[in-house]
Amino acid sequence: MRILMKRTVVPLLFVAAALPAQTPRQTKVLVPAAVLDGISSFSHRDWIVVVANGTITYAGPSVGAQLPANAVRIELPGLTLLPGLIDAHVHLFLHPYNEAQWDDQVLREPIALRVARATAHARNTLLAGFTTVRDLGTEGAGYADEGLKQAIDAGIIPGPRLLISSKAIVATGSYAPARTRYAYEVPIGADEADGAALQRVIREQIGHGADWIKLYGDYRWGTGGEARPTFSTDEMKLAAATAHDSGRELVVHAATPEGMRRAVRAGAKTIEHGDEGTPEVFRLMARSGTAFCPTLAATEAVQSYRGWRKGADREPEAITRKRNAFASALAAGVTICTGSDAGVFTHGDNVRELELMHEYGMKVPDVLRSATSGTAKILGLANRVGRIAAGMEADIIAVAGNPATSLSALRAVRFVMKQGVVYRSDLSPQR
Repeated sequence: MRILMKRTVVPLLFVAAALPAQTPRQTKVLVPAAVLDGISSFSHRDWIVVVANGTITYAGPSVGAQLPANAVRIELPGLTLLPGLIDAHVHLFLHPYNEAQWDDQVLREPIALRVARATAHARNTLLAGFTTVRDLGTEGAGYADEGLKQAIDAGIIPGPRLLISSKAIVATGSYAPARTRYAYEVPIGADEADGAALQRVIREQIGHGADWIKLYGDYRWGTGGEARPTFSTDEMKLAAATAHDSGRELVVHAATPEGMRRAVRAGAKTIEHGDEGTPEVFRLMARSGTAFCPTLAATEAVQSYRGWRKGADREPEAITRKRNAFASALAAGVTICTGSDAGVFTHGDNVRELELMHEYGMKVPDVLRSATSGTAKILGLANRVGRIAAGMEADIIAVAGNPATSLSALRAVRFVMKQGVVYRSDLSPQR
């Protein structure tokens, strides 16, 4: 039976508030040059993807495909289609530290200003092809992430699917702004809690919508300003048990081997940063199934703010440590969770992390899987996003070129769809 389809090209869209409630019902047939499905290391030619009611209903060869009548056909000539990218470590309420120091953002920027910035950051992140992010702390902006998430979910503002960790939790006296810098008590950039009080704070954050519970397992509070563990293993175990009771997972900021070791033993799902991670601790992570978010891009950004010029100056020790830690994690077989720490650098430039993952030793197909199906699995979203397959939510992007051969293609995003809604379509008119 011959099925007629409408042929159309979606114009450049920055979706209005009313559009998300209407558009997903319309059946769309995406016709790219190639498809990366989020699992295979190669791209599929002559594939189409059918989307209805915000869900992928078919992904496969165009020949012989049974297509619904009156579907809208979206031509994506010369483009590679792939799952929406995932960044599991962002801070939407921060902006680059070369624009304003962290202390100044926390102490001097009004909450309304920070929410306005976060709104723009969410939009820029989505339009860059990242359709899911995990925000790991509002850094002094309280519970504003829950309101931002509600606004995105309601279609009031464009933004990625947002998993939040609320305020994050630190041991008393360990976090910033440093009290010794001020002659008065200043607001701290996270919730302080110790011992049994961790349960109350965690439950309070869950009550305010936290999807993940984040602890700072170490911080720069040693007598010489060096990073040292903050929470004991027992405290971390209590935090993990409290989170697990509610069906949530624990994520731990840890740069030191001991901080990382305690986090693994406590049952953390992911460990962030790991700058000083050793081969031994990464082997422990691999055995325990603890994933690693290396945040490579943030380290390079901070060093550039201090004057380092990549390719011209000698590599700083901080970056060398990061390279070595990442290499050790790969050698140990640790599951790599794609997380950039965007906010330290510009939101919307999240792909910088993927480029550095490859530069630091990860193969391109492994990078792409990590940024799609791999991190989706870590975040508990494997049955919803991260793959181009029937039954998955329609989080889909298309880029010029082929990311399977060059990750730079991810900087040429031409099409962004989230849950069946088209938010970006930079396409040439069809004649």
